[in-house]
Amino acid sequence: MRRTLACVAALAAWLAVPASADAARFAIGLAPGAKTSAVADAVARLAVSRPERLAPIPALVVEAPAGMSFAGIRGIRYVERLGSRHLALTPTDPFVSRQWYLTQSRFYEPWLTLPALEPIPVAVIDSGVDAGHPELAGKVLGARSFVGGSARVDTLGHGTFVAGLIAAGLDNGIGIAGLAPSAELLVAKVVTGSRAIPVEAEARAVRWAVENGARVINMSLGGLRDPLDPSRDSFSQLEADAVSYAVSNGVVVVAAVGNADQAPVNPWPYASYPAALPHVLGVSAVAQSGGVPKFSNRDRIFNDMAAPGERILSTFPRSLTARFPACSEQGYSSCGSEDYREAQGTSFAAPQVSAAAAVLLSLRPGLRPEQVTAILERSAQDLSPATGCGGCPPGRDYLSGWGRLDVTAAVEALSQPLPLSDRYEANDDAGSRAFTLFGADRRIYATVDFWDDQDDVYAIRLREGRRVYVGLTGSEPSADLSLALWLPATRSIESVSSFRQRVRVSARAGGREYFSYRAPATGDYFVQVRMSNAGLTRYRLAIVKG
Repeated sequence: MRRTLACVAALAAWLAVPASADAARFAIGLAPGAKTSAVADAVARLAVSRPERLAPIPALVVEAPAGMSFAGIRGIRYVERLGSRHLALTPTDPFVSRQWYLTQSRFYEPWLTLPALEPIPVAVIDSGVDAGHPELAGKVLGARSFVGGSARVDTLGHGTFVAGLIAAGLDNGIGIAGLAPSAELLVAKVVTGSRAIPVEAEARAVRWAVENGARVINMSLGGLRDPLDPSRDSFSQLEADAVSYAVSNGVVVVAAVGNADQAPVNPWPYASYPAALPHVLGVSAVAQSGGVPKFSNRDRIFNDMAAPGERILSTFPRSLTARFPACSEQGYSSCGSEDYREAQGTSFAAPQVSAAAAVLLSLRPGLRPEQVTAILERSAQDLSPATGCGGCPPGRDYLSGWGRLDVTAAVEALSQPLPLSDRYEANDDAGSRAFTLFGADRRIYATVDFWDDQDDVYAIRLREGRRVYVGLTGSEPSADLSLALWLPATRSIESVSSFRQRVRVSARAGGREYFSYRAPATGDYFVQVRMSNAGLTRYRLAIVKG
């Protein structure tokens, strides 16, 4: 009896509250086989309005106090507090309905009208652009060719296609909608007429882009990577140093993981260079159906995320579409050659991620490159059989990395605590790529990430006969860290021939490491921190010279 009286008293108190006082609307989902009338009667006893049935949808809608709990009522599958949704910004460009990737990657969904966006220089290192294209009017901040000819002329079409995806005009009454409304293009031409890409030209282009203020560099190009056959692996130290230079200067570098139709077998299990370099955001392709196309290179480490890479529509050089005068969509890939009319490839997935990076920087210009890439990766939609990717297991995988680009989720992540930043990057190797630490007693905080930043290397000056004490502590208990010291003659910690230069290594795996060493000669020694298991950790490194 006492329990009944308590319920009656509580119900009386609720009924005494006016409906407008802190009330909310709820959707009550019905479990399979539940009797609608019985659930509605039970809900009505706790609500301030009679439940409304939504049959044949198995749900009720009711108004109740905002903090109401319907726990204990049998036949309820879920309770959802209802809110309102605003209309998403829909570009008015006439071809936008054919840009299915806009919707899949949720590019304009966060806004009803565009917010104030900071202009962001984006470098397109490619085959040049049709700089006079109406979609790119006022968008080309600078252009330079590193292979002869003019960077403002594109005789192949690839660069114009990439540039249009990123920076085509928005709501300008023609053609497509660009994906980064505030992007300004720095166009670097590195592709010769025979479609070759000299590594020297690529490196010079990266340097030029950095010197001219690029915040994002898009590289829809690549060289074959084959760790099992060094004779055909196209690794270039010059390319790696150029990328390191860009990252060290605050640039987000995005690259296509490559297409297997250019590899020995299809599909190919390794991402191309430069996607297969530290700190580069490697992008694979995803189809409209949600699966990963066979042409998209796989990689367990360097495939970071995926973006739409089939049936992509973009701008195209007008000189090339003029070869098909009967085609009415002049200046667009739909009037291009056969291989561009239904364009596919990781080359066209990468610029969508570059555009998303530019959007994030437009909203938060102070973001560092590793924060931008972490936001894009961790906000990506995980692909699985439920989303159309039959071979994608839960979590990060070799097919799609962290998952499919989700711009709305990335923008929303800006309101959450930001990923860790690391001002010492890109200190991934010995020599000039190491970060020099001065002083006799240094304590620094930095990060390592198994997927993007496995090694951090610091240069320290030691004098003959002096002892140094080095300690390392990771913030994550599960982090498998190691600590090593290399002699001044070390050129690269990755070279097999350099292993004899490693004079100290931590004795055990784990998150806490320590050693001491007496220098036999004066010189610049190298302290290496390595992350060996999947994950990311912040660490504290203490270096004390005796």
